[in-house]
Amino acid sequence: MSWGTELWALEDYEYWLCGTTLDTWSVPGQFIQDQFDNLEKHTQWGIDVLEKYIKFVKERTEIEISYAKQLRNLSKKYQPKKNSKEEEEYKYTSCKAFLATLNEMNDYAGQHEVVSENMTSQITAELTRFVQELKQERKSHFHDGRKAQQNIETFWKQLEASKRRFERDCKEADRAQQYFEKMDADINVTKADVEKARQQAQTRHQMAEDSKGEYSSILQKFNHEQREHYHTHIPNIFQKIQEMEERRIVRIGECMKTYAEVDRQVIPIIGKCLDGITKAAESIDQKNDSQLVIEAFKSGFEPPGDIDFEDFTQPMKRTVSESSLSNSRWDGKSEPKPGSKSKGKLWPFIKKNKGGGPEDFSNLPPEQRRKKLQQKVDELNKDIQKEMDQRDALTKMKDVYIKNPQMGDAASVDHKLAELGQNMEKLRLEAQKFEGWLAEVEGRLPVRTEQTRRQSGMYDTQNTSAVSNCAQDRESPDGSYTEEQSQESEMKVPVTEFDDEFDDEEPLPTIGTCKALYTFEGQNEGTISVTEGEMLYVIEEDKGDGWTRIRRNEDEEGYVPTSYVEVYLDKNAKDS
Repeated sequence: MSWGTELWALEDYEYWLCGTTLDTWSVPGQFIQDQFDNLEKHTQWGIDVLEKYIKFVKERTEIEISYAKQLRNLSKKYQPKKNSKEEEEYKYTSCKAFLATLNEMNDYAGQHEVVSENMTSQITAELTRFVQELKQERKSHFHDGRKAQQNIETFWKQLEASKRRFERDCKEADRAQQYFEKMDADINVTKADVEKARQQAQTRHQMAEDSKGEYSSILQKFNHEQREHYHTHIPNIFQKIQEMEERRIVRIGECMKTYAEVDRQVIPIIGKCLDGITKAAESIDQKNDSQLVIEAFKSGFEPPGDIDFEDFTQPMKRTVSESSLSNSRWDGKSEPKPGSKSKGKLWPFIKKNKGGGPEDFSNLPPEQRRKKLQQKVDELNKDIQKEMDQRDALTKMKDVYIKNPQMGDAASVDHKLAELGQNMEKLRLEAQKFEGWLAEVEGRLPVRTEQTRRQSGMYDTQNTSAVSNCAQDRESPDGSYTEEQSQESEMKVPVTEFDDEFDDEEPLPTIGTCKALYTFEGQNEGTISVTEGEMLYVIEEDKGDGWTRIRRNEDEEGYVPTSYVEVYLDKNAKDS
């Protein structure tokens, strides 16, 4: 199947050629011109189809890029902010799974960018270049066709001119012959005139013969060119146009396959992204998250014990219960009795520290305090390591300067090395201080069991006024306490005439002395402020809750953290 043979019926041409005349010669020429016009329109339509497909792929790549950008923005929008409370929440498995989902979606977006890039390079760019080449080739073929058509038309005009000249010369020769015969038959005409007419007739006959030979030669040449035109040139041009069109069809088919293959290539990676999301979802462990809640918010405190019955039918002497809430509310004159553990029951009612807490985090519950101290120690160790790395780098630089003085002055590094040494010493001292507090806390934290429960303690909290109500307290994520008051939970402790009786009680006997190791600002009810190096009297030792009761004079006594003082008990007190 060839356009060179099928679009031009050669058998019809042969039949026409046998009986053609110059008057009817233009019929096949017009037919060929019409076929050229048809093919020109068809091939232009094919190029338009290619350009339409290129536009389609371009719009698809733009959609992929836009989609990938939106996915990346979405993933970025929900990423946890660094050094924020939100980042701490991602220790839970459900939050980790969500973070993994965001990361997988970011990779998923990357695959859409790959699709866009591959379609642009493998389809859009290639097809655009191919279309340009196709237009040039198409232009060349139709130029050759028009040139062949013009060439055959030129031969036809030459043939027509020679034919008309031959016809004219033949007519002239006939007229000259007739004139000669007329002159030869006329007796009145001289012999010279007859001879002249005869020569004229012979000249005309010779011209006719020459025109006949020329016409015959041009006709043979034209017929040869015409056969070449319709049997060779035009079929070849049509065939080339056909091959060009078929290449266009093959190329658009290949591009459609590439279009599908580009998508297929990213399917495995997209599948891995989806598998990653599934795996992250399966890694969610509700038990683990529950345990993390315990570790984040456990305080190590024991709920208050039962309140003892106070029999007011007995002589008016107030019995202080071990779990009474009133025994630590009061000023230094009204103290709990020796051996009382009621001071530890203040913990649930201490207000949140609204200012900066103590350096040793003594305002926090024991477990939270331990975590904060450990975190501080880790941070200090990192800072020390960073300073050591800088010192090592500067030391190497100094050695290089010593060996190669032209590279720099070794003395210029000494000041920085000295500064780093001072910084490291400060950090080490700071780390030792926090490690001491941490060791102290870890040494006092027993393992909690169902049988053994740790006695709750009372730590100081800055900027806290006297507790006047019992609030519905709860821990915040940083381990401190928040307070939400309600009318149902408000618990007021009225001051009655019975409080006056405590003023008349005899002060507790001293059982030893102590020395303040650190300054302590006692701002809670029941605590007392001490300064570093101060000597005080011990009237009640630590019952395991981290607090020791001391006295400065008859009017000033209260509790301080045991870790802040060094206790010297009397032998008699130890024996008793």
